[in-house]
Amino acid sequence: MPTVAIVGRPNVGKSALFNRLAGRRIAIVHDQPGVTRDRITAPSKSTQTPCTLIDTGGIGGNIEDGFEDLVTVEADIAMETADLILFVVDAHDGLTTTDQALAQKLRKAAPPVLLVLNKVDDPKHESAFSDFARLGFSKSVFVSAEHGRNFSRLCDEIDKVIAPLAAETEAVVEVAEAVGIKLAIVGRPNAGKSSLVNAILKDERTIVSDIAGTTRDAIDLPYSFQGENFTLIDTAGLRPRGKRDNSVEVFSAMRTEKAVRRSDLCVLVIDLAAGITAQDRKIAQTILEEKKPCLIVLNKFDLYQPDGDHRKRMQSATEHVKRELFFLHYAPFVICSAKTGNAVDHVLKEALKIRKGAQAVPGTGQLNRILQAAFDVNPPPIDSRLKRRLKLYYATAATNEKYSVIPVPTIVLFVNDKRLMSSSYESFLTNQYRAAHPAPGIPVIFSVRSRSRREWEPRQKPQGH
Repeated sequence: MPTVAIVGRPNVGKSALFNRLAGRRIAIVHDQPGVTRDRITAPSKSTQTPCTLIDTGGIGGNIEDGFEDLVTVEADIAMETADLILFVVDAHDGLTTTDQALAQKLRKAAPPVLLVLNKVDDPKHESAFSDFARLGFSKSVFVSAEHGRNFSRLCDEIDKVIAPLAAETEAVVEVAEAVGIKLAIVGRPNAGKSSLVNAILKDERTIVSDIAGTTRDAIDLPYSFQGENFTLIDTAGLRPRGKRDNSVEVFSAMRTEKAVRRSDLCVLVIDLAAGITAQDRKIAQTILEEKKPCLIVLNKFDLYQPDGDHRKRMQSATEHVKRELFFLHYAPFVICSAKTGNAVDHVLKEALKIRKGAQAVPGTGQLNRILQAAFDVNPPPIDSRLKRRLKLYYATAATNEKYSVIPVPTIVLFVNDKRLMSSSYESFLTNQYRAAHPAPGIPVIFSVRSRSRREWEPRQKPQGH
């Protein structure tokens, strides 16, 4: 559903507005003293179009650098996650510097912003609040959240924005349900990608040959397994750029890279008999850079140390992939043989496990507790150049679930200065997050945002103007 975020400084009536739109009173409760509260969400009962309401008044806690940082955090969360922002001001208090600071931030927002002037109980008082026009928002509504005045008009304005988005989302969902999980089958030439697809489909749907480059295009193949829909995208083998010797091969590689971007899950097929090569690592690096969920398939197990003990062969293959693809450590792997069909059904079973694990994204409170515990266990060192230590103010997770059936969360960290985040400390946070919230196959993506006093202060008019 579309998301509507309610933003504003304290005591402007955000929670009253939230409760009225939600059609019930929702108490805001601390999880425990000193812990950042969860954002409060609820479905709207007042709008014609279903939507999710977010009361950003639910965020808070003791932020060391003062209220200004909290204002910026509220704005950023709304800008990251909402389809429409309701910017609430207290008409009786008049225009404050904090309102101006927040407006300056929200004017840069991608979602549309509707200015809601609250606590206007009588129409004759509306003309007295012309100062708020200086905030620069084209759409505004006078309301009284306490008494319900003008609420029908507010709901109409909300519906105008979110109704088209809801229709678009429904269309996307219908298509997604029909297409199911899109699996991009990728790897270097002759890794056995087409053989794996045929083995999964139990049908000779794609051409299999020992000649490298037989598959030229990305082929979409629908399939149902255990009541779930899949689309298998059989792609051309990716050779190193310097060895792509004709235009057809170059365009095939481009289509393969596009298939990676539009997939829900990348299945990296490795020729286990030949071992993991530099080109395998390069393809794995592409998946990592595209921030895609990944499953590694170690194919041709029937040809891997064929005379050895089965258990020892499995152990050797496991150690090999962990050593050679250590940077893709979040990806689980399946050992199989497309030629014999052994363990091929484990590929789709593992894909379903990855999707299931991806659905349970930690709530805001849980996420902040995980990361704050990491900071407490191992505080960041003082940066020798900047003479400061990294401080975490707040964290929130935004996902791409509108566009993928396997959502990948981006964990947005609001800190005092993002330059203080070292790669080693980010790796530490990644490991701590994974320990507390395992989600095999799903990458951990951090987006670190600096917050400083200059970002929220309204611009001062030059003297003499």
